[in-house]
Amino acid sequence: MKKTIFFSLLFILAVTSSFAQKYTGTIVDETTEKPIIGASVSLKGEKVSTNSDSEAKFSLNTETNLPFTIVVSMSGYATQEILVTDNSPVTVFMKMEIEELNQVVVTASRVEERILQSPVSIEKMDARAIQSSPSANFYDALLNMKSVDLVTSSLTYKQINTRGFNTTGNSRFLQLVDGVDNQSAGLGFAMGNLFGPHDLDVESVELIPGAASALYGPVAFNGMLETHTKNAFAYQGLSAQSKVGVNHLNENLTPGAKPFYDFAIRYAKAFNNKFAFKFNAAYMAGTDWYANDYTDIDPYTPEADRGPNNPAKNSLNIYGDEVASTIPGIGRVSRTGYEEKDLANYDVSSLKLNAAFNYRINDNLELMYQVNFNKGTTQYTGSSRFSINGFAFIQNRIELKGNNFYLRAYDNQEDSNESYNTRSLAQLINQSWVQDLNGNVVSPENADATWFTRYGAAYNGSISGITGNDNNSARAFADQGRFMPNTPEYNAAKDKLISTQGLSGAGIYSRCGLRHFEGLYDLSSHLNNFLKLQVGGNYRVYRLDTQGTLFDDKDKNLTNTEYGTFAQASKSVLENKLKFTLSGRYDKNENFDGSFTPRASAVYSPDEKNNFRASYQTGFRNPTIGDQYIKLNVGPIIILGGAPVNSQGLNAYENSYTASSVGAFAGATGAQLGQGVPFPVAIANNKDKLVKSNVPYIKPEHVNSFEIGYKGFFNKSILFDINYYNSQYKDFIVNTVVIRTDSPVTLPDGSINPAAASDIMTGKTQAFQLYTNAPDKVSIQGISAGLSYLFPKSYRLDGNATWTDFNMMDANPDNIPAFNTPTWKTNLVLSNSKLTEKLGFSVAWHWQNAFDWYGTFNGNNPGRIQSYNILDAQMSLKLSKLKSIIKFGASNLTNKYIVQAYGSPAVGGLYYVSLNFDELFN
Repeated sequence: MKKTIFFSLLFILAVTSSFAQKYTGTIVDETTEKPIIGASVSLKGEKVSTNSDSEAKFSLNTETNLPFTIVVSMSGYATQEILVTDNSPVTVFMKMEIEELNQVVVTASRVEERILQSPVSIEKMDARAIQSSPSANFYDALLNMKSVDLVTSSLTYKQINTRGFNTTGNSRFLQLVDGVDNQSAGLGFAMGNLFGPHDLDVESVELIPGAASALYGPVAFNGMLETHTKNAFAYQGLSAQSKVGVNHLNENLTPGAKPFYDFAIRYAKAFNNKFAFKFNAAYMAGTDWYANDYTDIDPYTPEADRGPNNPAKNSLNIYGDEVASTIPGIGRVSRTGYEEKDLANYDVSSLKLNAAFNYRINDNLELMYQVNFNKGTTQYTGSSRFSINGFAFIQNRIELKGNNFYLRAYDNQEDSNESYNTRSLAQLINQSWVQDLNGNVVSPENADATWFTRYGAAYNGSISGITGNDNNSARAFADQGRFMPNTPEYNAAKDKLISTQGLSGAGIYSRCGLRHFEGLYDLSSHLNNFLKLQVGGNYRVYRLDTQGTLFDDKDKNLTNTEYGTFAQASKSVLENKLKFTLSGRYDKNENFDGSFTPRASAVYSPDEKNNFRASYQTGFRNPTIGDQYIKLNVGPIIILGGAPVNSQGLNAYENSYTASSVGAFAGATGAQLGQGVPFPVAIANNKDKLVKSNVPYIKPEHVNSFEIGYKGFFNKSILFDINYYNSQYKDFIVNTVVIRTDSPVTLPDGSINPAAASDIMTGKTQAFQLYTNAPDKVSIQGISAGLSYLFPKSYRLDGNATWTDFNMMDANPDNIPAFNTPTWKTNLVLSNSKLTEKLGFSVAWHWQNAFDWYGTFNGNNPGRIQSYNILDAQMSLKLSKLKSIIKFGASNLTNKYIVQAYGSPAVGGLYYVSLNFDELFN
């Protein structure tokens, strides 16, 4: 039976293939008549497509009968439509022009449209721009786009952001790869491009710097990035890249330059325009950037007294020294910490494997399956510096796509059991070796207190042979027995603690995942294109599995579901000069009320050169899985996510006092008790200082935004783009601390319960850090402008500038997430891909002004990010006969070590040479 089915399928494929006809042609430059390699050739209105090969030739296999129209496009050339009436080979002559004039984007409206007539601000970078970019990879090159902020946590991890509220782990920004959300379910955000495609397989990148929830749902709160990979039918043959380089030049912490490697291979093959497959493999390795800022940031030491001689010194990138105590008669003292370089794994790497299989059922219908396996090592700056070590990320995707619809399903699964928290690791190592005054090693829970006792005894002159009143001598005595980095004792303790997950170790375990189903249908043809109408929806399930180390999910099947539906209608009037678009989306998460996010836009194009746009956009963001479900008992406090089901039985939201009122009550009551006031009287005198908390359960954040813009070109050599936006934000997700008592906090009449007040003074309490929303509102506004000029002889200059203004209005700063965005940033790129027949070059310059960075890594205290500029450059040499390009490049050419987020590493120059072979054996 299996053989019968197999041969039947082969027969069907053979029969369907036999009806296909082949049409061929050549593509050349109109002026030089030189061949154009890599031009896209497609059958208009159908799914049939290919690319011109190394001899500029193409062939199309199709079942469509003559006559039909082929569409030929190439970056930097005007798109051509050719009517084919017979089987004779055709020659297509392409005319050069500024590439944006005919660029097509999909992300802005979920349908193809000219970028000039997009209803919202959108940026695009295609494969040619990626190839000519001097940046180390396409993701780094995003920094040259308008409105973009890029923050480096590691050589292998950079986070993108637009329009403010920047973080090192951005859960307000959506990243899609071929329509697939690239986020880690456990982390709640995409890890930059650590688990994304390699340059070799990227066809184009589209970026929307603003709310896109009306079409893409809750994650696209502040913007989105979609990466399109190369289709196996259109891009065939063998491609390979070998890139080697060096970094860490002139850095004190390393003995010399460190090597950098990036190798990739891609192979794609199509058979009779019916079946195609592609395979990608990429491996990158190098030495990570060092986080080596040893500035004393102890918040309890006056700034003038901080520094190397401060006994309570808390260095930014030394961990374990944040554990401190006030010793009577001596003052505040911190433990001796360990440098990050002795804790983290700086041998970072990235492995990417990808395979995709496409089958064209007919010219209008295609079925595909794709699997991605990614594994990487990187550092992430969050509340601590986390070593994301051997983190695996697996994706499976299946999709059925027609001319006017698609159905898509995918699964993201992560596997992390080797990652760890470097700050926790340092603290736990410090608890492994402390001796009491008799020389006996104490248990970890007594280690810190014992260390401070040793310090106090030595400082007070109680230890024979130790000079008293000397902090250095006291510290040396307290540190006796300390595990020194790279010793057998240190390494054994480090390895044990990394492999131990939960509060007793530094290890992190996560096998969380998500499953996603979505579809879209374009009804326009059924309406005779009188009205363009699309409808769609999605359903998603998050699966939690941290074995109880982060969520209350041990031996439980803990899930979270959400769904969304949307519709979009557009209509052109005034002879297609004015286009109106109205979109609306409804989303529902099982833990929250539904959210409706509309978008309305208008684009007026009096002619093809001038395009004016205006839009009203809304966005929302569901709390992440961590925001909802974290349940972590860290001793003095329980960190508790804001989903109602997560706090059942704990009585934290319902029966608690505000932390500030408990502090005021305890201070006043303690003072009276010290004066001899009887306990019941002191309680009665001060109980009304207590305030019952009124913390609402968590809900989504919201933004409303208005935008106007213009995009136009002059003399087909100058492109100008400008936009202004104003956005209003509310319901930001924040943390607040409350104190629960064993007794009810209020009496039936609403007054403070004396029994609960007594609980506070007798220790019958539990502190909680709750996730909730702030009622405060803030606004931001900004202007971005860009200019592209195409000079004679293929020289091109691109420049842009972005101004952003943050208005706190009347908000409490404690209720607003950190804005973390410079007021000004600018980019200039000078390039010429045809300096000679074989030579090309590009130079990119980025500058941004200084600003204060706020983040949980530094306890939300400000850290200054200095103004900086970066210069990237590359020179390329084409070897046409070998179908290859040699590129000599440098990212951060001047090797200025810069920090982009406070507490993250200083990033220096990366110098490389790459050899690319493209579409061999095609």
